[in-house]
Amino acid sequence: MVDTESVNGSPVTPELEKAAERADSRRGFLLALPALGFLTLFFATPLVIVAIYSFATRNRFGGTDLSGWNLDSYRRLGEPIVRDILYRSLFLAFITTVICLIFAYPFSYYLATRKESVRNIMLVFVMIPFWTNFLVRNYAWRVLLGNGGPLSQATEAVGLGETSILFTPTAVVLGLVYGYLPFMVLPLYASIERIDWRLVEASRDLYASGWTSFRKIILPLSMPGVIAGSILVFIPSLGAYVTPELLGGAKTTLLGSYIVTQFLTARNWPAGAALSMVLMIVMLITTIIYFRKDGKTL
Repeated sequence: MVDTESVNGSPVTPELEKAAERADSRRGFLLALPALGFLTLFFATPLVIVAIYSFATRNRFGGTDLSGWNLDSYRRLGEPIVRDILYRSLFLAFITTVICLIFAYPFSYYLATRKESVRNIMLVFVMIPFWTNFLVRNYAWRVLLGNGGPLSQATEAVGLGETSILFTPTAVVLGLVYGYLPFMVLPLYASIERIDWRLVEASRDLYASGWTSFRKIILPLSMPGVIAGSILVFIPSLGAYVTPELLGGAKTTLLGSYIVTQFLTARNWPAGAALSMVLMIVMLITTIIYFRKDGKTL
Protein backbone atom coordinates (compact mmCIF):
# COMPACT_ATOMS: atom_id res chain seq x y z
CA MET A 1 0.00 0.00 0.00
CA VAL A 2 1.35 3.43 -0.89
CA ASP A 3 1.72 5.91 1.95
CA THR A 4 -0.66 8.80 1.23
CA GLU A 5 0.57 11.13 3.99
CA SER A 6 2.19 14.29 2.71
CA VAL A 7 3.91 17.41 3.88
CA ASN A 8 3.35 20.58 1.82
CA GLY A 9 1.95 18.46 -0.95
CA SER A 10 4.93 16.07 -1.07
CA PRO A 11 4.73 12.44 0.06
CA VAL A 12 6.53 11.61 3.31
CA THR A 13 9.65 9.55 2.63
CA PRO A 14 12.45 8.24 4.88
CA GLU A 15 14.75 10.88 3.36
CA LEU A 16 12.36 13.69 4.31
CA GLU A 17 12.04 12.31 7.85
CA LYS A 18 15.81 12.18 8.25
CA ALA A 19 16.13 15.73 6.90
CA ALA A 20 13.51 16.92 9.39
CA GLU A 21 15.37 15.19 12.23
CA ARG A 22 18.64 16.84 11.16
CA ALA A 23 16.92 20.23 11.04
CA ASP A 24 15.52 19.71 14.54
CA SER A 25 18.96 18.64 15.76
CA ARG A 26 20.57 21.79 14.29
CA ARG A 27 17.93 24.01 15.91
CA GLY A 28 18.46 22.29 19.24
CA PHE A 29 22.23 22.74 18.96
CA LEU A 30 21.86 26.44 18.16
CA LEU A 31 19.55 26.92 21.13
CA ALA A 32 22.01 25.13 23.44
CA LEU A 33 25.08 26.89 22.02
CA PRO A 34 25.13 29.81 24.54
CA ALA A 35 24.90 27.37 27.47
CA LEU A 36 27.55 25.11 25.94
CA GLY A 37 29.86 28.07 25.45
CA PHE A 38 29.33 29.22 29.04
CA LEU A 39 30.03 25.74 30.44
CA THR A 40 33.10 25.34 28.24
CA LEU A 41 34.56 28.70 29.21
CA PHE A 42 33.82 28.70 32.94
CA PHE A 43 33.74 24.98 33.78
CA ALA A 44 35.60 22.79 31.32
CA THR A 45 38.52 25.19 30.74
CA PRO A 46 39.35 25.70 34.46
CA LEU A 47 39.03 21.94 34.97
CA VAL A 48 41.56 21.27 32.20
CA ILE A 49 43.92 23.87 33.70
CA VAL A 50 43.70 22.22 37.13
CA ALA A 51 44.35 18.81 35.53
CA ILE A 52 47.45 20.17 33.76
CA TYR A 53 48.81 21.74 36.95
CA SER A 54 48.33 18.46 38.83
CA PHE A 55 51.10 16.93 36.67
CA ALA A 56 53.43 19.94 36.98
CA THR A 57 56.41 20.43 39.30
CA ARG A 58 56.85 22.96 42.10
CA ASN A 59 60.24 24.68 41.87
CA ARG A 60 62.34 25.89 44.81
CA PHE A 61 61.08 29.47 44.42
CA GLY A 62 57.45 28.49 44.99
CA GLY A 63 56.55 28.67 41.33
CA THR A 64 55.16 25.99 39.06
CA ASP A 65 57.15 24.37 36.26
CA LEU A 66 54.86 23.12 33.51
CA SER A 67 57.66 21.67 31.38
CA GLY A 68 58.46 18.58 33.44
CA TRP A 69 55.31 16.54 33.84
CA ASN A 70 55.33 13.81 36.50
CA LEU A 71 53.17 12.01 39.04
CA ASP A 72 54.96 13.32 42.16
CA SER A 73 51.91 15.28 43.34
CA TYR A 74 49.72 12.19 43.10
CA ARG A 75 52.30 10.11 44.97
CA ARG A 76 52.18 12.64 47.81
CA LEU A 77 48.53 11.77 48.36
CA GLY A 78 49.72 8.62 50.11
CA GLU A 79 51.54 10.58 52.83
CA PRO A 80 50.21 10.12 56.39
CA ILE A 81 49.03 13.72 56.79
CA VAL A 82 46.98 13.56 53.60
CA ARG A 83 45.54 10.15 54.53
CA ASP A 84 44.53 11.45 57.96
CA ILE A 85 42.77 14.46 56.45
CA LEU A 86 41.05 12.24 53.88
CA TYR A 87 39.81 9.76 56.49
CA ARG A 88 38.65 12.60 58.75
CA SER A 89 36.79 14.24 55.87
CA LEU A 90 35.13 10.97 54.86
CA PHE A 91 34.13 10.23 58.46
CA LEU A 92 32.65 13.67 59.16
CA ALA A 93 30.86 13.71 55.79
CA PHE A 94 29.39 10.27 56.55
CA ILE A 95 28.29 11.33 60.05
CA THR A 96 26.72 14.49 58.61
CA THR A 97 24.83 12.46 56.01
CA VAL A 98 23.52 9.96 58.58
CA ILE A 99 22.36 12.70 60.98
CA CYS A 100 20.65 14.60 58.16
CA LEU A 101 18.87 11.41 57.08
CA ILE A 102 17.73 10.63 60.64
CA PHE A 103 16.22 14.09 61.07
CA ALA A 104 15.00 14.64 57.52
CA TYR A 105 13.12 11.37 56.91
CA PRO A 106 10.48 11.73 59.66
CA PHE A 107 10.07 15.42 58.86
CA SER A 108 9.70 14.73 55.12
CA TYR A 109 7.18 11.97 55.84
CA TYR A 110 5.16 14.30 58.04
CA LEU A 111 5.43 17.06 55.43
CA ALA A 112 4.30 14.82 52.56
CA THR A 113 1.23 13.62 54.46
CA ARG A 114 -0.12 17.07 55.33
CA LYS A 115 -2.70 18.97 53.29
CA GLU A 116 -1.39 21.23 50.55
CA SER A 117 -1.74 24.56 52.37
CA VAL A 118 0.27 23.28 55.35
CA ARG A 119 2.89 21.71 53.07
CA ASN A 120 3.47 24.99 51.24
CA ILE A 121 4.01 26.89 54.48
CA MET A 122 6.40 24.27 55.84
CA LEU A 123 8.36 24.18 52.58
CA VAL A 124 8.88 27.93 52.90
CA PHE A 125 10.34 27.36 56.36
CA VAL A 126 12.68 24.74 54.91
CA MET A 127 13.87 27.21 52.27
CA ILE A 128 14.28 30.20 54.61
CA PRO A 129 17.96 29.41 55.47
CA PHE A 130 18.84 29.82 51.79
CA TRP A 131 17.73 33.44 51.98
CA THR A 132 20.71 34.22 54.23
CA ASN A 133 24.34 34.15 53.16
CA PHE A 134 26.05 30.87 54.04
CA LEU A 135 29.04 32.69 55.54
CA VAL A 136 26.81 34.78 57.81
CA ARG A 137 25.05 31.65 59.06
CA ASN A 138 28.36 30.05 60.00
CA TYR A 139 29.43 33.16 61.89
CA ALA A 140 26.11 32.93 63.78
CA TRP A 141 27.08 29.40 64.84
CA ARG A 142 30.39 30.76 66.13
CA VAL A 143 28.43 33.03 68.45
CA LEU A 144 26.09 30.23 69.54
CA LEU A 145 28.83 27.69 70.27
CA GLY A 146 31.61 29.92 71.57
CA ASN A 147 32.59 30.96 75.10
CA GLY A 148 29.95 33.22 76.58
CA GLY A 149 27.44 32.25 73.90
CA PRO A 150 23.84 31.16 74.49
CA LEU A 151 24.84 27.50 74.82
CA SER A 152 27.50 28.26 77.41
CA GLN A 153 25.14 30.54 79.35
CA ALA A 154 22.43 27.87 79.38
CA THR A 155 24.77 25.20 80.78
CA GLU A 156 26.03 27.63 83.41
CA ALA A 157 22.45 28.46 84.41
CA VAL A 158 21.69 24.79 85.15
CA GLY A 159 24.93 24.30 87.06
CA LEU A 160 26.91 22.39 84.43
CA GLY A 161 29.59 25.03 84.09
CA GLU A 162 30.84 26.84 81.02
CA THR A 163 30.61 24.88 77.78
CA SER A 164 32.37 25.58 74.51
CA ILE A 165 32.35 23.16 71.62
CA LEU A 166 33.68 25.66 69.12
CA PHE A 167 36.75 24.49 67.16
CA THR A 168 35.88 20.83 67.64
CA PRO A 169 34.63 18.13 65.24
CA THR A 170 31.24 18.38 66.96
CA ALA A 171 30.95 22.03 65.96
CA VAL A 172 31.88 21.18 62.37
CA VAL A 173 29.23 18.44 62.19
CA LEU A 174 26.59 20.77 63.66
CA GLY A 175 27.41 23.43 61.10
CA LEU A 176 27.38 20.95 58.22
CA VAL A 177 24.07 19.41 59.33
CA TYR A 178 22.49 22.84 59.61
CA GLY A 179 23.82 23.93 56.23
CA TYR A 180 22.93 20.82 54.23
CA LEU A 181 19.79 19.49 55.97
CA PRO A 182 17.47 21.09 53.35
CA PHE A 183 19.33 19.16 50.63
CA MET A 184 18.16 15.98 52.33
CA VAL A 185 14.62 17.15 53.09
CA LEU A 186 13.65 18.26 49.60
CA PRO A 187 14.52 15.03 47.67
CA LEU A 188 12.94 12.92 50.41
CA TYR A 189 9.78 15.00 50.37
CA ALA A 190 9.53 14.77 46.57
CA SER A 191 10.01 11.00 46.69
CA ILE A 192 7.58 10.31 49.55
CA GLU A 193 4.96 12.67 48.14
CA ARG A 194 4.79 10.60 44.92
CA ILE A 195 4.04 7.33 46.74
CA ASP A 196 0.69 5.71 45.90
CA TRP A 197 -0.83 5.52 49.36
CA ARG A 198 -3.41 3.02 48.16
CA LEU A 199 -0.63 0.44 48.41
CA VAL A 200 -0.24 1.23 52.10
CA GLU A 201 -4.00 0.99 52.61
CA ALA A 202 -3.99 -2.38 50.87
CA SER A 203 -1.22 -3.65 53.13
CA ARG A 204 -3.16 -2.60 56.23
CA ASP A 205 -6.25 -4.36 54.83
CA LEU A 206 -4.07 -7.48 54.65
CA TYR A 207 -3.31 -7.07 58.39
CA ALA A 208 0.21 -5.74 57.98
CA SER A 209 1.45 -3.69 60.91
CA GLY A 210 2.50 -0.08 60.54
CA TRP A 211 6.18 -1.06 60.76
CA THR A 212 5.74 -3.78 58.14
CA SER A 213 3.98 -1.39 55.78
CA PHE A 214 6.77 1.12 56.21
CA ARG A 215 9.53 -1.47 55.74
CA LYS A 216 7.95 -3.25 52.77
CA ILE A 217 6.29 -0.36 50.91
CA ILE A 218 7.14 3.17 52.01
CA LEU A 219 10.89 2.76 52.50
CA PRO A 220 11.56 0.94 49.19
CA LEU A 221 9.46 3.45 47.24
CA SER A 222 11.26 6.36 48.89
CA MET A 223 14.77 4.99 48.27
CA PRO A 224 15.40 7.27 45.24
CA GLY A 225 14.94 10.24 47.57
CA VAL A 226 17.18 8.66 50.21
CA ILE A 227 19.95 8.08 47.65
CA ALA A 228 19.60 11.52 46.07
CA GLY A 229 19.56 13.33 49.42
CA SER A 230 22.51 11.33 50.74
CA ILE A 231 24.64 12.23 47.72
CA LEU A 232 23.56 15.88 47.80
CA VAL A 233 24.70 16.04 51.45
CA PHE A 234 27.77 13.79 51.32
CA ILE A 235 29.47 15.38 48.30
CA PRO A 236 29.50 19.02 49.51
CA SER A 237 30.29 17.90 53.07
CA LEU A 238 33.35 16.02 51.82
CA GLY A 239 34.82 19.11 50.15
CA ALA A 240 33.44 21.72 52.56
CA TYR A 241 35.67 24.72 53.29
CA VAL A 242 33.73 27.55 54.96
CA THR A 243 32.18 25.55 57.82
CA PRO A 244 35.35 23.64 58.88
CA GLU A 245 37.40 26.82 58.55
CA LEU A 246 35.10 28.88 60.82
CA LEU A 247 33.85 26.24 63.27
CA GLY A 248 36.73 23.77 63.28
CA GLY A 249 40.30 24.13 64.42
CA ALA A 250 43.74 22.85 63.59
CA LYS A 251 42.67 19.31 64.55
CA THR A 252 39.63 19.38 62.24
CA THR A 253 41.29 20.33 58.97
CA LEU A 254 39.31 18.83 56.12
CA LEU A 255 40.03 18.39 52.42
CA GLY A 256 38.69 21.78 51.41
CA SER A 257 40.86 23.65 53.92
CA TYR A 258 43.92 21.58 53.04
CA ILE A 259 43.51 22.28 49.32
CA VAL A 260 43.23 26.02 49.97
CA THR A 261 46.35 25.86 52.15
CA GLN A 262 48.31 24.17 49.37
CA PHE A 263 47.34 26.88 46.89
CA LEU A 264 47.56 30.03 49.02
CA THR A 265 49.95 29.28 51.90
CA ALA A 266 52.32 26.51 50.83
CA ARG A 267 52.24 27.73 47.22
CA ASN A 268 52.30 24.12 46.11
CA TRP A 269 49.86 24.36 43.23
CA PRO A 270 50.58 20.87 41.80
CA ALA A 271 49.75 19.20 45.14
CA GLY A 272 46.56 21.24 45.54
CA ALA A 273 45.56 20.54 41.94
CA ALA A 274 46.20 16.79 42.31
CA LEU A 275 44.09 16.58 45.46
CA SER A 276 41.35 18.62 43.77
CA MET A 277 41.33 16.24 40.81
CA VAL A 278 41.09 13.19 43.07
CA LEU A 279 38.22 14.80 44.98
CA MET A 280 36.37 15.62 41.75
CA ILE A 281 36.89 12.10 40.42
CA VAL A 282 35.48 10.60 43.62
CA MET A 283 32.46 12.90 43.38
CA LEU A 284 32.00 12.07 39.70
CA ILE A 285 32.09 8.32 40.35
CA THR A 286 29.58 8.71 43.19
CA THR A 287 27.26 10.71 40.97
CA ILE A 288 27.47 8.17 38.14
CA ILE A 289 26.70 5.33 40.54
CA TYR A 290 23.69 7.27 41.82
CA PHE A 291 22.26 7.92 38.36
CA ARG A 292 22.74 4.30 37.27
CA LYS A 293 21.24 2.92 40.47
CA ASP A 294 18.45 5.50 40.48
CA GLY A 295 17.51 4.54 36.96
CA LYS A 296 17.19 0.90 38.02
CA THR A 297 15.23 1.84 41.14
CA LEU A 298 12.71 3.91 39.27
